Amino acid sequence: MSGGVDSSVAAHLLRQAGHDVIGVFMRHGEAAPVACATDPSAENSTAGSLLPIVKAAHKQGCCSASDAEDARRVADRLDIPLYALDFQEEFSQIIDYFIEEYSAARTPNPCVVCNNWLKFGKLFQYADDVGAQYVATGHYARLAAGPAGPTLLRGLDDHKDQSYVLFGIARELLPRMLLPVGDYRKDEIRAIAREMQLRVADKRDSQEICFVPGGDHAAFIRSRRGESATAGEIVTTDGRLVGHHEGLEQFTIGQRKGLGVALGKPRFVVRLEHDTRRVVLGTKEELARDRLTAKDTNWLAPAPHAGSPRRCQVKIRYNSPRVPAHVEGLADQRLSVTFESPQYGVAPGQAIVCYDGDRVLGGGWIE
Repeated sequence: MSGGVDSSVAAHLLRQAGHDVIGVFMRHGEAAPVACATDPSAENSTAGSLLPIVKAAHKQGCCSASDAEDARRVADRLDIPLYALDFQEEFSQIIDYFIEEYSAARTPNPCVVCNNWLKFGKLFQYADDVGAQYVATGHYARLAAGPAGPTLLRGLDDHKDQSYVLFGIARELLPRMLLPVGDYRKDEIRAIAREMQLRVADKRDSQEICFVPGGDHAAFIRSRRGESATAGEIVTTDGRLVGHHEGLEQFTIGQRKGLGVALGKPRFVVRLEHDTRRVVLGTKEELARDRLTAKDTNWLAPAPHAGSPRRCQVKIRYNSPRVPAHVEGLADQRLSVTFESPQYGVAPGQAIVCYDGDRVLGGGWIE
């Protein structure tokens, strides 16, 4: 329970279905003092200890103290217990990954990593500790019975579907997952919250990375790593120097705005060079890619085989549309993807997720 409308209504729907519900709030400890504690001694409690939520007083993204207070009020209204899990140590590993990826000229996706490591990773350990059968969240995705066990499907609401960020969940955990809001549209979820008179009914969705208050990820990275660690030149694809930049973390493949240079014609980031620290700009045509490779794949359905390409649809970013492609398994948990038409903005470090209609097949991390 993040304190948002989706997880709040998810808890209500679970309770309505007859489940014995325990609410959990994840503390990451970033940018705030102890936000959720029963007494002063809780400040020194070990990571992962269960702490009842009480009054908190500092904003820090989607896991803020005010969010904790919202979650507590909803739990009180639903008459369910609510606990805070101290994930500060685990979140520090996600932050390290985030900084390392940007510093290596890749574009990370910490939300996918958080789901893999924490929400559908560590959280199952806590579920076992308290004897809980399922772990449920407010993600807009669905689960359906299949001949080989549960399958993961896109959410019913096309505009809110979050199945992309769930591709990395271990397949064996699907039978212990519940996704109660996936069969609803966002406006329906808000309507349910209003009927229940929940104060979070019209609360805005968080658009920030939860550990980057204010949304300025480049400033956050520089504050942790140093001001000029990846500063360098801005050049065109023909090698012409057109400017300088303060760090590779300010850029991603396909970016057109905020480049810091004016060339008279639209230019896009077509390449980020970790070794030279150069940002390379080019035309949209130079941005086009017809294939990619990915590593560290995870499959929620039978994996594609080498030498036997499978036709499916793929997403190269959370907000990109699904497009037809042929995927082929490679050695060492790698994947080859060939698009049926060129794609723009293929960024190393992002996830590529494969679909068969609404079903999530699996995916990997773009190399």
